[in-house]
Amino acid sequence: MIKEIAGQVLGDDALMRNFGAICDTGGRFAGSDSEGAAQALLSELLETATGTAPTPAPVDYLGWSRNNATLEGVDGPGGSAFPCVSLVRSPVTSGDGLVAEVIDVGRGTEQDFENLSAEVKGRIALVRHEYMFATETIHRRRKYQWAMAHGAVGFLIASHLADVGPVTGSSGATPELGIPAAGISAETADALSNNGPTKVRLSIDATEAPRQTTNLILDLPGAGPEWVVLSAHIDGHHLAESAMDNATGLAGVLSVAAAMAPRMSHFQRGLRIALFTIEEWALAGSADYVDGLSDGERSAIKLNLNLDSIAGSPNLTALTSEFTKLEAWLLDRAQAHGHSLGVHRPIMANSDHYNFARHGIPATRLVAGFDEHQSDIKYVLTPEDTRDKVAVEDLKRAAALIAALAAEACAADELELR
Repeated sequence: MIKEIAGQVLGDDALMRNFGAICDTGGRFAGSDSEGAAQALLSELLETATGTAPTPAPVDYLGWSRNNATLEGVDGPGGSAFPCVSLVRSPVTSGDGLVAEVIDVGRGTEQDFENLSAEVKGRIALVRHEYMFATETIHRRRKYQWAMAHGAVGFLIASHLADVGPVTGSSGATPELGIPAAGISAETADALSNNGPTKVRLSIDATEAPRQTTNLILDLPGAGPEWVVLSAHIDGHHLAESAMDNATGLAGVLSVAAAMAPRMSHFQRGLRIALFTIEEWALAGSADYVDGLSDGERSAIKLNLNLDSIAGSPNLTALTSEFTKLEAWLLDRAQAHGHSLGVHRPIMANSDHYNFARHGIPATRLVAGFDEHQSDIKYVLTPEDTRDKVAVEDLKRAAALIAALAAEACAADELELR
């Protein structure tokens, strides 16, 4: 039966249709019409796939939406204007904007900030974005925190790729602490740093207000009281289609759910579909969900398989959150079904699996292109995160492996992976 499920997903023509339809809704930025359209579409597609409509689970959060963001040279040649994108939840600037010199901190490691601490104070810190999914990646939010700690008054993060435009992402600002922050292109970074410190005016306008959104939860019960949670995040960024991150994961969940739904009476454990939103906002949607469960409800969850950016490379890696039994189980089951699977053990707080793992629930993120710096995954968070980066074979193969893992987890007589 498990091989039949994996085979059905591998041959599922709806997989790419659903992927395209999700991309058609746009970037799905939280609070936007695009996010709402995606939630409505996914609710409909889940009901079509399983015969059951998902339950909307409301999540209250502090909303933030972009208005204008501009960056211009004050004392450079001709007062040049540069394209920029305000980072999510960036504080706004007041009056005539933030006028200050830009200090190039290079990659933006903790040591870089230590070395330039005196120069950073009172200036706008410029750092470089990095390939998102790699062993040595330093997340932008850490760089932002170091910038604030060393007295920077603003923050710019430049794309690490030429000719793709500005990079986006969350800033790491909170209502209590933050400095204006924007993403820029590699070319803008060169222009600002090639001739020493340049004075610029950074202007950011945004609207912040309480909002409510919804996670989508669907239970497909098994014979017993335990659950396997199959999750993916809905929201993305406005620059493109958020195709790799994370229309791929959403489409994968739909195909796995469709293949398993009619067979659930044969499984020991139920399959819970959890489509979270505001993931791009420090994993807020899944945090609300997992934190809101009782101890008993959390203990009934034996595994979280979190699908986030599962195509963009033919190679899939499991981030195993320091659960060694989980790592061994994943490798064994993948090999049994004829798939290769990479593993990365240290816990990474870069997707919704983290909120399960921090509660002691075995959880893994399945991600494509880990440590493959030249894969198309490099375009995540840029205007190039579009559907053409996703090869049909890569998405089908990843979804088939995930179907096998989900079915194996639901079928096992015992599943103790802690």
